[in-house]
Amino acid sequence: MRTAVLLFVVGLCVLNAASSLKICAFNVQSFGESKANNKKVMGILLKILSRCDLCLIQEVRDSKGTAIQALVKDLNRFDKSNSYSYVESERLGRKTYKEQYVYIYRNNVLTIKEHYQYPKLEGEGTKEVNAFSREPFVVRFHSPTTLVKDFVLIGQHTCPRNAMKEINELYTVFKGIYKKWKNDNVMILGDLNAGCSYVTIKGWGAVRLRSDPKFRWLIGDEQDTTVREKTHCAYDRIIVHGREIISSIVPGSAQPFNFKNYFHLTEEEALQMETSFADLLKLCFFRNSCYIIP
Repeated sequence: MRTAVLLFVVGLCVLNAASSLKICAFNVQSFGESKANNKKVMGILLKILSRCDLCLIQEVRDSKGTAIQALVKDLNRFDKSNSYSYVESERLGRKTYKEQYVYIYRNNVLTIKEHYQYPKLEGEGTKEVNAFSREPFVVRFHSPTTLVKDFVLIGQHTCPRNAMKEINELYTVFKGIYKKWKNDNVMILGDLNAGCSYVTIKGWGAVRLRSDPKFRWLIGDEQDTTVREKTHCAYDRIIVHGREIISSIVPGSAQPFNFKNYFHLTEEEALQMETSFADLLKLCFFRNSCYIIP
């Protein structure tokens, strides 16, 4: 089992603290009752999530629905300066194995305008049912204090063996969402398994999200979004589309956040969480007024 990291953006907007957003994607592998009852794991998760205005949690495996409730309740106790809510997808999976996507967000900063569970579809021109192992969960957020008022997040956790096919199909998802909501400020994020043995140089040429220059890949192929010292793979990605949102990103701020090093954990301790690094992206929604925190 490979373990990845949390994706974060680190920047600061000079004009007003409320004018910037930190957006994260975090694969908390097999998050359920067991992890929710582990005080050490939950303590680290709370510290990580409190760094984010908005975080996509992946691989939630909790049929009772109590683990996320407990996590958000504890997060509100931990960070009293903010108020957190969440929205969750259906339980997704082709067979008995099911996962959920969950967006945890500061409701004193953001509101949800609408959300959409992408449906299971027939693969075009093939006999294969379902383009995705876990269909994307799409949420449209409203940010009243920023220049970009509305933006869309498409969360996705691909199946490793079909990673390139699923990444390519996200282009179709984008087109459908744009037609539905007429909003081109879109961010695709999550554990796309977009690195190492799951992708090929030749295969990238057929991936429409890579060949279309309107999409900006913020996590490069050379970056490492894994916890294990013996791996160096850019599995987790953030991809953005839209003139306004691209121009609002703090340059160089989309980076893997190595929580193992930051919180002085051993590899064994980090693997107990079985998470990815958090991938963090910071958006400054007042143009030409941001700088990177040293």
